[in-house]
Amino acid sequence: MADFLPVAEPDLGPLERKYLLEAFDSGWVSSIGSFLERFEAGVRSLAGTKHGIAVSNGTVALHLSLVSRGIGPGDEVIVPDLTFAATAAAVCHAGATPVIVDVQRDTWCMDVELVERAITERTKAIIAVHLLGHPADMTALRRVADARGLFLIEDAAEAHGATVSGRPVGGLGHAGCFSFYGNKLVTTGEGGAITTDDDAYAAKVRFLKDHAMDAKRRYFHPEVGFNYRMTNLQAALGVAQLERYDAMRARKAELLAWYRDALAETPVELNPQAPGTEPVCWLVAALLPSMNYATQAKVMARMRADHGVDSRPFFVPMHELPPYAGARLVTRGASVASELAARGLCLPSSNRLTRDDVARVATALRAALEAER
Repeated sequence: MADFLPVAEPDLGPLERKYLLEAFDSGWVSSIGSFLERFEAGVRSLAGTKHGIAVSNGTVALHLSLVSRGIGPGDEVIVPDLTFAATAAAVCHAGATPVIVDVQRDTWCMDVELVERAITERTKAIIAVHLLGHPADMTALRRVADARGLFLIEDAAEAHGATVSGRPVGGLGHAGCFSFYGNKLVTTGEGGAITTDDDAYAAKVRFLKDHAMDAKRRYFHPEVGFNYRMTNLQAALGVAQLERYDAMRARKAELLAWYRDALAETPVELNPQAPGTEPVCWLVAALLPSMNYATQAKVMARMRADHGVDSRPFFVPMHELPPYAGARLVTRGASVASELAARGLCLPSSNRLTRDDVARVATALRAALEAER
Protein backbone atom coordinates (compact mmCIF):
# COMPACT_ATOMS: atom_id res chain seq x y z
CA MET A 1 0.00 0.00 0.00
CA ALA A 2 1.16 3.54 -0.69
CA ASP A 3 2.26 5.78 2.16
CA PHE A 4 -0.38 6.61 4.74
CA LEU A 5 -1.95 10.04 4.26
CA PRO A 6 -2.86 11.68 7.61
CA VAL A 7 -5.52 14.34 8.01
CA ALA A 8 -3.03 16.98 9.15
CA GLU A 9 0.68 17.61 9.61
CA PRO A 10 2.48 20.74 10.82
CA ASP A 11 4.21 22.75 8.09
CA LEU A 12 7.67 23.18 9.59
CA GLY A 13 10.94 24.09 7.90
CA PRO A 14 14.41 25.57 8.31
CA LEU A 15 13.18 28.93 9.61
CA GLU A 16 11.31 27.29 12.52
CA ARG A 17 14.44 25.31 13.40
CA LYS A 18 16.63 28.43 13.20
CA TYR A 19 14.41 30.48 15.52
CA LEU A 20 13.94 27.63 18.00
CA LEU A 21 17.72 27.24 18.29
CA GLU A 22 18.11 31.00 18.70
CA ALA A 23 15.63 30.93 21.60
CA PHE A 24 17.37 27.90 23.08
CA ASP A 25 20.82 29.48 22.80
CA SER A 26 19.58 32.72 24.36
CA GLY A 27 18.69 30.91 27.57
CA TRP A 28 15.25 32.56 27.58
CA VAL A 29 13.17 29.42 27.36
CA SER A 30 10.31 30.27 29.72
CA SER A 31 7.72 33.08 29.62
CA ILE A 32 10.05 36.02 28.94
CA GLY A 33 12.02 36.68 25.76
CA SER A 34 12.26 38.61 22.52
CA PHE A 35 10.34 36.03 20.52
CA LEU A 36 7.28 36.54 22.72
CA GLU A 37 7.29 40.24 21.91
CA ARG A 38 7.69 39.52 18.18
CA PHE A 39 5.00 36.87 18.24
CA GLU A 40 2.47 39.12 19.96
CA ALA A 41 3.21 41.83 17.38
CA GLY A 42 2.54 39.28 14.65
CA VAL A 43 -0.74 38.23 16.24
CA ARG A 44 -1.84 41.87 16.44
CA SER A 45 -1.10 42.22 12.74
CA LEU A 46 -2.95 39.01 11.87
CA ALA A 47 -6.10 40.17 13.68
CA GLY A 48 -5.78 43.89 12.97
CA THR A 49 -6.09 44.77 16.67
CA LYS A 50 -4.25 46.98 19.17
CA HIS A 51 -3.49 44.08 21.47
CA GLY A 52 -2.38 40.49 20.96
CA ILE A 53 -1.71 38.57 24.17
CA ALA A 54 -0.03 35.17 24.00
CA VAL A 55 -1.33 32.42 26.28
CA SER A 56 -0.63 28.73 26.75
CA ASN A 57 -3.40 27.32 24.54
CA GLY A 58 -6.69 28.12 22.86
CA THR A 59 -8.90 26.72 25.60
CA VAL A 60 -7.39 28.97 28.25
CA ALA A 61 -7.74 31.88 25.81
CA LEU A 62 -11.49 31.28 25.85
CA HIS A 63 -11.60 30.85 29.62
CA LEU A 64 -9.48 33.94 30.25
CA SER A 65 -11.54 36.00 27.81
CA LEU A 66 -14.63 35.26 29.90
CA VAL A 67 -13.25 35.69 33.43
CA SER A 68 -11.42 38.89 32.43
CA ARG A 69 -14.86 40.29 31.66
CA GLY A 70 -16.18 39.18 35.07
CA ILE A 71 -18.38 36.43 33.61
CA GLY A 72 -19.05 33.60 36.05
CA PRO A 73 -21.70 31.81 38.13
CA GLY A 74 -25.26 32.87 37.35
CA ASP A 75 -24.34 34.13 33.88
CA GLU A 76 -25.26 32.57 30.53
CA VAL A 77 -23.02 32.44 27.46
CA ILE A 78 -24.42 31.57 24.03
CA VAL A 79 -22.36 29.06 22.01
CA PRO A 80 -22.98 27.25 18.70
CA ASP A 81 -23.96 23.59 18.67
CA LEU A 82 -21.33 22.60 16.11
CA THR A 83 -17.90 23.35 17.56
CA PHE A 84 -15.02 21.69 19.39
CA ALA A 85 -15.85 20.86 23.00
CA ALA A 86 -13.45 23.52 24.34
CA THR A 87 -15.88 26.31 23.42
CA ALA A 88 -18.57 25.14 25.85
CA ALA A 89 -16.05 23.74 28.34
CA ALA A 90 -14.46 27.16 28.79
CA VAL A 91 -17.86 28.57 29.75
CA CYS A 92 -18.19 25.86 32.40
CA HIS A 93 -14.64 26.49 33.64
CA ALA A 94 -15.67 30.10 34.22
CA GLY A 95 -18.64 28.90 36.28
CA ALA A 96 -21.16 30.20 33.75
CA THR A 97 -23.86 28.27 31.89
CA PRO A 98 -23.60 27.50 28.16
CA VAL A 99 -26.74 28.04 26.09
CA ILE A 100 -26.55 26.19 22.78
CA VAL A 101 -27.90 27.48 19.47
CA ASP A 102 -28.10 25.60 16.19
CA VAL A 103 -26.06 26.47 13.12
CA GLN A 104 -26.83 27.48 9.55
CA ARG A 105 -26.74 24.82 6.86
CA ASP A 106 -24.96 27.08 4.33
CA THR A 107 -22.06 28.31 6.49
CA TRP A 108 -21.97 25.70 9.30
CA CYS A 109 -21.72 28.63 11.76
CA MET A 110 -24.14 29.86 14.44
CA ASP A 111 -27.60 31.01 13.38
CA VAL A 112 -27.97 34.69 14.32
CA GLU A 113 -31.78 34.59 14.56
CA LEU A 114 -31.50 31.74 17.06
CA VAL A 115 -28.93 33.73 19.03
CA GLU A 116 -31.51 36.49 19.42
CA ARG A 117 -34.10 33.97 20.61
CA ALA A 118 -31.65 32.54 23.14
CA ILE A 119 -30.95 35.84 24.93
CA THR A 120 -32.33 36.21 28.46
CA GLU A 121 -31.71 38.61 31.34
CA ARG A 122 -28.86 36.30 32.41
CA THR A 123 -27.05 36.38 29.07
CA LYS A 124 -23.70 38.11 29.31
CA ALA A 125 -21.73 36.96 26.24
CA ILE A 126 -21.81 35.27 22.85
CA ILE A 127 -18.98 33.07 21.58
CA ALA A 128 -19.02 33.01 17.78
CA VAL A 129 -17.01 30.13 16.30
CA HIS A 130 -15.45 30.48 12.85
CA LEU A 131 -15.90 26.81 12.08
CA LEU A 132 -13.34 25.03 9.89
CA GLY A 133 -11.99 28.34 8.65
CA HIS A 134 -15.32 29.97 7.70
CA PRO A 135 -16.23 33.18 9.55
CA ALA A 136 -19.49 33.44 11.43
CA ASP A 137 -21.83 36.31 10.50
CA MET A 138 -19.94 38.85 12.56
CA THR A 139 -21.70 41.90 11.13
CA ALA A 140 -25.08 40.69 12.35
CA LEU A 141 -23.70 39.27 15.61
CA ARG A 142 -21.94 42.51 16.47
CA ARG A 143 -25.17 44.39 15.83
CA VAL A 144 -27.06 42.07 18.19
CA ALA A 145 -24.35 42.16 20.86
CA ASP A 146 -24.04 45.95 20.87
CA ALA A 147 -27.82 46.44 20.95
CA ARG A 148 -28.19 44.10 23.94
CA GLY A 149 -25.02 45.07 25.81
CA LEU A 150 -23.43 41.64 25.36
CA PHE A 151 -19.74 40.78 25.15
CA LEU A 152 -18.92 39.21 21.77
CA ILE A 153 -16.01 36.76 21.68
CA GLU A 154 -14.64 35.23 18.48
CA ASP A 155 -13.39 31.66 18.68
CA ALA A 156 -10.98 32.01 15.76
CA ALA A 157 -9.01 28.86 16.59
CA GLU A 158 -9.57 27.40 13.11
CA ALA A 159 -9.63 30.57 11.01
CA HIS A 160 -6.28 32.39 11.21
CA GLY A 161 -6.45 35.26 8.74
CA ALA A 162 -10.01 34.75 7.46
CA THR A 163 -11.87 37.98 6.72
CA VAL A 164 -15.36 39.48 6.65
CA SER A 165 -15.75 42.44 4.28
CA GLY A 166 -11.97 42.66 4.16
CA ARG A 167 -11.52 42.79 7.94
CA PRO A 168 -9.70 39.91 9.66
CA VAL A 169 -11.29 37.71 12.27
CA GLY A 170 -10.11 38.30 15.81
CA GLY A 171 -10.84 42.01 15.47
CA LEU A 172 -14.55 41.86 14.68
CA GLY A 173 -15.90 41.20 18.17
CA HIS A 174 -14.89 42.64 21.52
CA ALA A 175 -12.26 39.92 21.95
CA GLY A 176 -10.78 37.21 19.74
CA CYS A 177 -9.37 33.86 20.80
CA PHE A 178 -6.85 31.86 18.79
CA SER A 179 -5.37 28.39 19.09
CA PHE A 180 -1.95 27.48 17.72
CA TYR A 181 -2.17 23.73 18.27
CA GLY A 182 -0.04 21.46 16.07
CA ASN A 183 -2.67 20.94 13.38
CA LYS A 184 -3.59 24.62 12.97
CA LEU A 185 -2.61 26.80 10.01
CA VAL A 186 -0.18 28.63 12.33
CA THR A 187 1.26 26.49 15.11
CA THR A 188 3.37 26.93 18.22
CA GLY A 189 2.94 23.27 19.20
CA GLU A 190 0.52 24.27 21.93
CA GLY A 191 -0.39 27.89 22.39
CA GLY A 192 -3.07 30.52 22.04
CA ALA A 193 -3.76 34.24 22.05
CA ILE A 194 -6.38 36.83 22.90
CA THR A 195 -6.85 39.87 20.67
CA THR A 196 -8.74 43.08 21.46
CA ASP A 197 -8.82 46.84 20.92
CA ASP A 198 -9.90 47.53 24.52
CA ASP A 199 -6.95 48.80 26.58
CA ALA A 200 -8.50 48.15 29.99
CA TYR A 201 -9.62 44.67 29.02
CA ALA A 202 -6.18 43.82 27.63
CA ALA A 203 -4.58 44.94 30.88
CA LYS A 204 -6.93 42.68 32.84
CA VAL A 205 -6.09 39.72 30.60
CA ARG A 206 -2.35 40.26 31.06
CA PHE A 207 -2.81 40.64 34.81
CA LEU A 208 -4.83 37.46 35.30
CA LYS A 209 -2.77 35.26 32.96
CA ASP A 210 0.38 35.84 35.07
CA HIS A 211 -0.89 34.82 38.53
CA ALA A 212 -2.60 38.20 39.03
CA MET A 213 0.67 39.66 40.24
CA ASP A 214 0.63 43.37 41.04
CA ALA A 215 2.65 45.30 38.43
CA LYS A 216 4.10 47.61 41.08
CA ARG A 217 4.83 45.08 43.84
CA ARG A 218 6.33 41.73 43.00
CA TYR A 219 4.77 38.65 44.59
CA PHE A 220 1.77 40.63 45.75
CA HIS A 221 -1.39 39.09 44.32
CA PRO A 222 -4.60 41.06 44.96
CA GLU A 223 -6.71 38.44 43.14
CA VAL A 224 -6.61 34.75 42.32
CA GLY A 225 -4.91 34.48 38.94
CA PHE A 226 -3.77 31.81 36.51
CA ASN A 227 -0.56 30.54 34.99
CA TYR A 228 -1.64 30.85 31.36
CA ARG A 229 1.66 32.03 29.91
CA MET A 230 3.30 31.01 26.65
CA THR A 231 7.02 30.21 26.53
CA ASN A 232 9.65 31.97 24.45
CA LEU A 233 10.41 28.62 22.75
CA GLN A 234 6.81 28.30 21.59
CA ALA A 235 6.79 31.92 20.46
CA ALA A 236 9.96 31.34 18.40
CA LEU A 237 8.12 28.66 16.46
CA GLY A 238 5.16 31.01 16.05
CA VAL A 239 7.27 33.90 14.75
CA ALA A 240 8.63 31.69 12.00
CA GLN A 241 5.13 30.45 11.16
CA LEU A 242 3.74 33.98 10.93
CA GLU A 243 6.59 35.05 8.68
CA ARG A 244 5.64 32.16 6.35
CA TYR A 245 1.89 32.66 6.75
CA ASP A 246 1.09 34.00 3.29
CA ALA A 247 2.81 31.10 1.55
CA MET A 248 1.21 28.51 3.83
CA ARG A 249 -2.25 29.98 3.34
CA ALA A 250 -1.80 30.07 -0.43
CA ARG A 251 -0.71 26.43 -0.40
CA LYS A 252 -3.88 25.47 1.50
CA ALA A 253 -6.00 27.35 -1.03
CA GLU A 254 -4.30 25.48 -3.86
CA LEU A 255 -4.96 22.20 -2.07
CA LEU A 256 -8.66 22.98 -1.74
CA ALA A 257 -8.83 23.89 -5.45
CA TRP A 258 -7.32 20.50 -6.32
CA TYR A 259 -9.96 18.78 -4.21
CA ARG A 260 -12.75 20.74 -5.89
CA ASP A 261 -11.50 19.55 -9.28
CA ALA A 262 -11.03 15.95 -8.13
CA LEU A 263 -14.52 15.71 -6.60
CA ALA A 264 -16.39 17.89 -9.11
CA GLU A 265 -18.41 14.99 -10.53
CA THR A 266 -19.52 13.69 -7.14
CA PRO A 267 -22.36 14.70 -4.77
CA VAL A 268 -19.76 15.76 -2.20
CA GLU A 269 -19.89 19.41 -1.05
CA LEU A 270 -16.66 21.05 0.09
CA ASN A 271 -15.85 24.03 2.34
CA PRO A 272 -18.51 26.76 2.02
CA GLN A 273 -17.95 30.44 1.28
CA ALA A 274 -20.64 32.99 2.08
CA PRO A 275 -20.77 36.32 0.16
CA GLY A 276 -18.54 38.97 1.67
CA THR A 277 -16.29 36.47 3.43
CA GLU A 278 -12.84 35.15 2.67
CA PRO A 279 -12.48 31.89 4.59
CA VAL A 280 -9.19 30.09 5.07
CA CYS A 281 -8.71 26.42 4.40
CA TRP A 282 -7.70 24.93 7.73
CA LEU A 283 -8.89 21.43 6.84
CA VAL A 284 -10.55 20.34 3.63
CA ALA A 285 -14.08 19.56 4.83
CA ALA A 286 -16.44 17.37 2.84
CA LEU A 287 -20.18 17.16 3.31
CA LEU A 288 -21.25 13.73 2.09
CA PRO A 289 -24.66 12.59 0.82
CA SER A 290 -27.24 11.94 3.50
CA MET A 291 -26.03 9.34 5.98
CA ASN A 292 -25.82 8.53 9.69
CA TYR A 293 -22.95 8.13 12.14
CA ALA A 294 -22.69 4.37 11.53
CA THR A 295 -22.34 4.78 7.76
CA GLN A 296 -19.92 7.65 8.25
CA ALA A 297 -17.72 5.43 10.41
CA LYS A 298 -17.74 2.69 7.75
CA VAL A 299 -16.72 5.16 5.05
CA MET A 300 -13.77 6.33 7.15
CA ALA A 301 -12.76 2.74 7.96
CA ARG A 302 -12.84 1.72 4.27
CA MET A 303 -10.73 4.71 3.21
CA ARG A 304 -8.13 3.85 5.81
CA ALA A 305 -8.05 0.07 5.37
CA ASP A 306 -8.30 -0.09 1.58
CA HIS A 307 -6.38 3.02 0.54
CA GLY A 308 -4.26 4.20 3.50
CA VAL A 309 -6.20 7.47 3.61
CA ASP A 310 -7.01 9.03 6.97
CA SER A 311 -10.10 11.13 7.66
CA ARG A 312 -11.94 12.44 10.67
CA PRO A 313 -15.57 13.28 11.39
CA PHE A 314 -16.95 16.70 12.12
CA PHE A 315 -17.29 17.57 15.79
CA VAL A 316 -20.07 15.88 17.72
CA PRO A 317 -22.68 18.59 18.43
CA MET A 318 -22.62 20.00 21.93
CA HIS A 319 -26.16 18.89 22.75
CA GLU A 320 -25.19 15.26 22.01
CA LEU A 321 -22.35 15.29 24.57
CA PRO A 322 -23.12 14.05 28.11
CA PRO A 323 -21.88 17.18 29.95
CA TYR A 324 -24.36 19.36 28.04
CA ALA A 325 -27.35 17.03 27.87
CA GLY A 326 -29.30 19.35 30.17
CA ALA A 327 -28.25 22.59 28.51
CA ARG A 328 -30.85 24.82 26.89
CA LEU A 329 -30.87 24.19 23.14
CA VAL A 330 -32.39 26.62 20.64
CA THR A 331 -33.19 25.24 17.17
CA ARG A 332 -35.68 25.75 14.35
CA GLY A 333 -36.74 22.10 14.56
CA ALA A 334 -34.57 19.20 13.48
CA SER A 335 -30.97 19.87 14.45
CA VAL A 336 -28.87 21.18 11.58
CA ALA A 337 -25.73 20.55 13.64
CA SER A 338 -26.62 16.85 14.01
CA GLU A 339 -27.24 16.52 10.27
CA LEU A 340 -23.90 18.14 9.41
CA ALA A 341 -22.03 16.10 12.00
CA ALA A 342 -23.36 12.83 10.57
CA ARG A 343 -22.48 13.84 7.01
CA GLY A 344 -19.18 15.68 7.53
CA LEU A 345 -15.64 14.38 7.00
CA CYS A 346 -12.33 16.20 7.11
CA LEU A 347 -9.89 14.92 4.48
CA PRO A 348 -6.07 14.91 4.37
CA SER A 349 -5.03 18.56 4.32
CA SER A 350 -1.26 18.61 4.76
CA ASN A 351 0.71 21.18 2.80
CA ARG A 352 2.97 18.31 1.76
CA LEU A 353 0.28 16.69 -0.37
CA THR A 354 0.74 16.53 -4.13
CA ARG A 355 -2.01 16.68 -6.72
CA ASP A 356 -1.60 12.92 -7.16
CA ASP A 357 -2.17 12.48 -3.42
CA VAL A 358 -5.40 14.45 -3.68
CA ALA A 359 -6.52 12.29 -6.60
CA ARG A 360 -5.82 9.23 -4.45
CA VAL A 361 -7.96 10.63 -1.61
CA ALA A 362 -10.78 11.36 -4.04
CA THR A 363 -10.58 7.83 -5.41
CA ALA A 364 -10.69 6.40 -1.89
CA LEU A 365 -13.70 8.51 -0.96
CA ARG A 366 -15.63 7.64 -4.11
CA ALA A 367 -14.92 3.94 -3.62
CA ALA A 368 -16.00 4.01 0.02
CA LEU A 369 -19.22 5.86 -0.80
CA GLU A 370 -20.05 3.45 -3.58
CA ALA A 371 -19.42 0.46 -1.33
CA GLU A 372 -21.77 1.84 1.32
CA ARG A 373 -24.48 2.59 -1.23
